[in-house]
Amino acid sequence: MSSFPPPEPHQVEPTIQDLVYLGFNSRVIALDRETGDIHWEWNSPKGTSDYVAVLLDNDRLICSVRGYTYCLDPITGAQLWSNPLKGKGHGIPSLTSLYGNSGTTAAAAMIAAQQQAAAAAAAAGS
Repeated sequence: MSSFPPPEPHQVEPTIQDLVYLGFNSRVIALDRETGDIHWEWNSPKGTSDYVAVLLDNDRLICSVRGYTYCLDPITGAQLWSNPLKGKGHGIPSLTSLYGNSGTTAAAAMIAAQQQAAAAAAAAGS
């Protein structure tokens, strides 16, 4: 009779809906929206600022830190690209895109679209 350790519980990768994003002190932090636990943390490699603009742009997280702009994977926090925007100066950035903005309207629209898709899938399966 062999003794194997018990299997570890299956960990489910969180979705964008499971996370809340904070930007401050040249970093972005993803928190579990139910527990408040830190899922990942990213520190800006360039640019230091107390204020970090953060935009959830569909499947990308766009961050701006003192003139430097970065794109992160919202689930893992991996940096996908950066742009120093040379010669553009510094200031408090404002971020927006077709897929999102910094307001609650974008989040409400995403939730409504997911609910409509789920309802359509359920109706198609009936």
